[in-house]
Amino acid sequence: MLTLFKKIFTWWNQDTLGTKIKTILSGKFVGKDHLGNKYYESKSGKRWVIYAEEVDASKIPVEWYSWIHFTPNKIEKNHDLKKYDWQKPHQSNLTGTELAYYPNKKRDAIKKKYKTWKN
Repeated sequence: MLTLFKKIFTWWNQDTLGTKIKTILSGKFVGKDHLGNKYYESKSGKRWVIYAEEVDASKIPVEWYSWIHFTPNKIEKNHDLKKYDWQKPHQSNLTGTELAYYPNKKRDAIKKKYKTWKN
């Protein structure tokens, strides 16, 4: 019952009931990426993605980013783009997590470059 409630009223837990109906009625399956996200296109040209897990736009890999944003390039024709050894795997947005980048990770290492004149 709770799963059905979440499907109807929450958009941040994968696809809603409305998206599911739209996908069944007018969506043509285009492909699936290595993260499990599924990509669809309607006859009118609208494109959308149904995420495998949490809804997060940064989880669209580069192979599909150009397709979903209507940017024509060589990736558009070949979604199984060859990866080189020097390329890092796709990462979603890490802001707000422990893995996020900030310049001084050692907070004790922050030292003042000046001395205050009041004691």
